[in-house]
Order: sequence, then C-alpha cells, then structure tokens
Amino acid sequence: MNRYLLLLLSSIAFAQEVRHVVLISLDGFPAFALNDPTVPLPTLRRLMKEGASARAMEPVNPTVTWPNHTSMVTGVEPATHGVIYNGLPVRGGDGQPVRVEPWRDKSELVLAPTLYDLAHAAGLTTAEVDWVAITNARTIHWSFFEVPRPDGVIEKEMIAAGLATADEIAGFAKLPITLRDEIWTQAALHILRRHRPRLLLFHLLNNDSVHHRYGPGNLAANTSLALLDARVERVLQTLRETGLADRTAVFVVSDHGFKEARTIVRPNVLLKEAHLDTGAWVISEGGTAMLYATREATRTAILAGVKRLFATVRGIERIIEPEEFADYGYPAWTPGGRMADLVLVARSRYGFDGSSQGPVETGVPASGHHGYLSSDPDMQAIFIAAGAGIRPGARLDKVRAIDVAPTLAALLGLRMDHVSGRPLREILLEPGR
Repeated sequence: MNRYLLLLLSSIAFAQEVRHVVLISLDGFPAFALNDPTVPLPTLRRLMKEGASARAMEPVNPTVTWPNHTSMVTGVEPATHGVIYNGLPVRGGDGQPVRVEPWRDKSELVLAPTLYDLAHAAGLTTAEVDWVAITNARTIHWSFFEVPRPDGVIEKEMIAAGLATADEIAGFAKLPITLRDEIWTQAALHILRRHRPRLLLFHLLNNDSVHHRYGPGNLAANTSLALLDARVERVLQTLRETGLADRTAVFVVSDHGFKEARTIVRPNVLLKEAHLDTGAWVISEGGTAMLYATREATRTAILAGVKRLFATVRGIERIIEPEEFADYGYPAWTPGGRMADLVLVARSRYGFDGSSQGPVETGVPASGHHGYLSSDPDMQAIFIAAGAGIRPGARLDKVRAIDVAPTLAALLGLRMDHVSGRPLREILLEPGR
C-alpha cells in the first residue's frame, strides 16, 4: 500500500473518531506566563497534563492579532495570505496617509484558502465567535461577529434565550471589553449547545486590553490570565454537558506575547518636523512600524532622506529593507501594494506610536506592547491541545503559528496543500487509540 493511500485512510479514520474541533485563542497570552507556576491556571495546566503542549509557539511577523490569527487558519505567513495589519491598508492617494480599514470582506482581505473554507467545501459545519479577518465569510455557517449584528441568527437566538439583551447587541462596541468577552463566551457556549459545529473558532480579547494598559507580569495581567483559564473551563464543561467531549479535540493558543515599554517613539512627528510628512507616513504595529513612501515620483529620494533621519533616533534599533522582507515572512514590496517600503524595529523597552503630535520620544508609565520581531522571546505564544485524537503527555519544544491549521485539518480528515506549516503528527494519536 503506497504512502499516499495510507495517509488518506488515516485521515478518514481521524475524521470518523474526531467529530469536532474547537480552537480557542486567548489574545495576548505570553508563553512565559504559562510557564510561570505562580500564575493560577488550573484548567490550562490540567489540559497540558492530559494532552499535548509546546514550550512556546512562534508567531509570524508582524506579531499582532489579525496576521497571526490568519496564519493559524491558513498555515502560511503574511507573505502569502496578505494580512499585515488588523485590517486592510488603503492608500489615500499621492502624498496622503495610508489608513487601515478593519471591516473589509474576508474575500478581499485574506489571499489564501482557510481551514474553514476547506471544512465547508467538505460538507463540515463551521462557526466563529469574535474571530478576525472574517467579515462576511461565506464558508461560516454560524457567526457571532466581533461587532455582532442585531439581525444575526445567533444574536437573535441569544436574545430569545436570555443570554444577551437587544440593547447589549445594538450597543456592543461601546460595552466594556470585560462584558464583551463574557458575551462572546456565552455565544460560543450557545453555538456548541444548539448547533454543534464540526469546527468552532473562538477568540477572546480582554486579556490583550489589560496587557496593553498595565503591561505583563503584574497583578492585573495575571488576574486577566486567571479569568481566561476559567472561561476555558466553561467551554470544557459545556462539551461534557452536551456529550461532545469524547469526540472533540480542543486547542488553546494565543497570537503573541507582550513586552513592557517605557519610552514611546513617534516617527510621524519626526517626519513632520523634517517636512517629509507629505512624502512618507508610518503606521505603528507596536514594536515595529511600517513606513510608506507616499509620493511615487520621488520615492527613492524620500526613502534615502527617511533612512538618514531615522538613523539618529535612539529608540529605533534597525530598519528592514525590501530585499530582507522575505526573511521575515513579510509580503514582497510592489508599487501601490499592501506592503510598506521599510519596516522600523524598536529597541527593547521602546515602542512606536502612530501619532503626528507630541514629542518624538516620550517616557510613559509601564505599558504593554507587541509587534516586535517574532524571534523575540517575549513575543512567544502558547499552544495546548487535548481531547479526541490527541496523544496524552506529548511535549514539544517550539511549534509555529503556521502549524496550527494543518494539524487541525488532519484531525478533521482534510488536506491542506501549498502551506508552509506542517501537521504536528507527534501530538496525534493513531486512529483507533
């Protein structure tokens, strides 16, 4: 029997044994916090003991939310899927700033096939709660969007069931993030109980907000992590109550870690002071920043001037140029395309701000930032898997965000071709075990 046929039969067997996959993303959960025994995380540590885990998961560049969530469902880097911001970069015309628009359709924003596209094509039901880069995705059966819609199917069901009020849904964007996280959790539990999707993508966001405001490794941050642990337990309890637990593989991941910064750099202020603000514009990603030359006719001269200017800024460690982009997983630069002309890299303890007002550099109270290069140990994310089809006690050193989608696909009996990641078969049980 040839190798291809063996793999095919193995995939079919997995699909028969593993009926459901739940991917839970805990935004901004640093690997170093999971590895700190003083942080109370009983549910996650129980899952690690009962299932499989990695010491860390390496994110993609830039280490921000939407690019990494997209890599986790496509198995490729931003160089291929095209998502480099929390939205789509839109050029404003010659000499105008570049803006980021978050609610563009998934079909326009994501340039690679996703796991949920493949699942839908195979006849499997799909659902998402607060996932990203997924606006108007036609391959999602049940959706509770980041900003829910009053006329949405799940929203109406939740209101009828008393799980949310009409006012909460209508004014959702203005609710505190703690309450939004709770409603997203209720939505995920409702979808599991009522619709039992084969694939559920579930994303929680409060922890990211807490870490941005207070930084990592303190009382506020660790309390936020403990709350996430309790929310994961609610998902597991729902799987037990619905009888789904024995046929479900649960993955708990994050998209990036966090780093404390004490000084903020505002490149757009420096461009303005140097009278380059009509020829260049910077979009901050936290620990890195993207610079666009916005006048094509004078691009070469603008970039030469910008590089000289930024070489004098203490908080900028280095500048990544287009010939290096592939080494970092960034898309190639093309005229008028999505990718910036240069990437600025902040020094440790520094972060970027996109404002064009205020001092070029300013000290700030301790705050949290991500977006630093993915090789930074503080940017490492978490990876835990347990349940049906997962080998108990499997321990890996480091996995990659691009490995998540192929691994989930293997559990669902799907093939992901033309991906950069690989199925983590060392954490998967053989069929029938």
